Amino acid sequence: MGGASSYIAMLSIAGFLGAAWTASKVSRLLGISSIVLEITVGVALGPRGFGLVDPVYTVCETKRVDDCTAPADLDDRISKGLSLGPSLGRIVGMGVCNPADYSHGDHGHSSHGSGLFNMTVDYVGGAQPMEESHADDHSGGHSNGDHGSTASAGHDNHADTHSESHADTSHSESHSSDSHDSHDSHDGHASDGHASQHRRLSGGHYHSYSECLVKECEHEVSNNCGSFPDFFTLIGHAGVGLMIFESGMHFDFEKAKIVGLPACCVAVLGTVLPLIVGSLLTVMFGRPFMPDGISAGTALAPTSVGIALRLLGEAGVLQENFGQAIITAAFVDDILSLVLFNVLFSLGGEFDMFKTVIAPIIGVAFMLFAMYLAVNFWPKFLPKYILARVPQKSAEAKISAQDEALFFFMFALLFVYATITHFLGTHLWGCFIAGMSFACLNPPHHAHHVWVKQTKRVTSWMIRIFFAGTVAFTIPLQQLMSIDAFWKGSIMGIFACIGTKVICAPFMGKARWVIGWAMVGRAEFAYLIAQMALSAGMLDAGTFSIVIWALLYATIFAPFIFRLLLNRYVASEGLGEGAAGTGFSDSDSDIWGEEKENNKKEEDDLEDGGLLTLAALASRD
Repeated sequence: MGGASSYIAMLSIAGFLGAAWTASKVSRLLGISSIVLEITVGVALGPRGFGLVDPVYTVCETKRVDDCTAPADLDDRISKGLSLGPSLGRIVGMGVCNPADYSHGDHGHSSHGSGLFNMTVDYVGGAQPMEESHADDHSGGHSNGDHGSTASAGHDNHADTHSESHADTSHSESHSSDSHDSHDSHDGHASDGHASQHRRLSGGHYHSYSECLVKECEHEVSNNCGSFPDFFTLIGHAGVGLMIFESGMHFDFEKAKIVGLPACCVAVLGTVLPLIVGSLLTVMFGRPFMPDGISAGTALAPTSVGIALRLLGEAGVLQENFGQAIITAAFVDDILSLVLFNVLFSLGGEFDMFKTVIAPIIGVAFMLFAMYLAVNFWPKFLPKYILARVPQKSAEAKISAQDEALFFFMFALLFVYATITHFLGTHLWGCFIAGMSFACLNPPHHAHHVWVKQTKRVTSWMIRIFFAGTVAFTIPLQQLMSIDAFWKGSIMGIFACIGTKVICAPFMGKARWVIGWAMVGRAEFAYLIAQMALSAGMLDAGTFSIVIWALLYATIFAPFIFRLLLNRYVASEGLGEGAAGTGFSDSDSDIWGEEKENNKKEEDDLEDGGLLTLAALASRD
């Protein structure tokens, strides 16, 4: 018999990927978004479900070796200068937490704010042995003071566990959850609960020295896992980046000149309203406004253009003005969401003027400059100085040498722009801007055709892994299936996620409800923001579950209702295949002014780019 074999592991991963692929196909047959079934498969077969995928593949290396779990007698250990363990000891040695910041003036004892906070944090794996340095004088223990009974802010259904770690005083009761899943999969979210207690507080301020040690340890683990994530997270995030690049290639600058102002107003309302309502509902649910409320609201803001593209194309009204208003508004919505995303993650710690204010301003300036190049420079420079100098291949070649050169240049510009905006906050911004750079090349849609032909199946699998792995493995199953998460998620889904988008086009005449429901769809970017906010400790597991429910409402209902309203509007206005017109009734024509171009559909363009686009963005098969 042979030695140890990885065959069973390969079989498990193959079974998981096969189930995710099947979910996509079944969704297509049912005529629903594949996102719902892909997430369902991931939750069911992942480490928190039946465990077909082993946690070793879903937890980043740093999290496996660094254990930030606080000992039950942490405060007593601090006061006596005893060992805190390798991970917390490293934080002590780094000097990021100063005991003097938490002293009671003359008494020199630790200030505990709202009481001894719960530090029961579950982590997978052990910790590497390492040297640990301690200061001679630690005053973090409970001494010479009375401590009342306090409950740490956490998720619902907490069991009560009591820890006693006091020197000369009456004990304090700290309530924590023992309902954690056995495995914490994915970056940086230390536990499945504990609201604001288990992440870095706004501005980096903590209630006690011991809390500072634990939170800074978790923050360091989160940062390391963000830089070096597990396999499924890495693949999923890469797929989202490629998808956002492809999305940018559909931006129609000419149509934007016609529908620009109304579409931008729709986009602004469609971004701001979910942010405000989502944040307020989060506060009403008992979570702090910062960072929970802002994180939840930001996750609800992005609109998915894929669903609208597919249904508008099927109805034959993609090139009508109201159709282009939808697409333009969705793209501007994505741009605003990227800016919001950039600002959100700059607020995770101490206020930084460059990250919070200067970097977004530089990013906007860079985007405007890149848009100028997209319209006036690249369409002239690429064909004349790059593609024209590439030697021709034989006629039998499946892809021409010019197309190969164009594909290489697209990847190169993607990397350059993503790198620039990475240092300004997020690489995703650069991905979208890079895609926009090829939107004006001639012939129309050819650049997108070249891109999709080479990347379609790879990107499809990456996005499938993103939903079935990156997102699904992060979802705390017990919290997600709780009544509390469901009813709160339902309220947030109906009012913050759906309602705010539906009413974002009140000035668009008869098309206002069609445009509003077109903005309701959610896809990769919204789920990515929620997942990254959880990983960064800016959302607790309970709030994350609420946000997931809210996004699922939009993902499930948006395609059906949008299709219904679109078909009714197209029929009432005599639009669609073979129909002429602007896409608006006579009573709506004053919204746009005089027509600036003939809105004839060009079948070649749709064949080369449009339908392929719809398949790539909507079905991803």
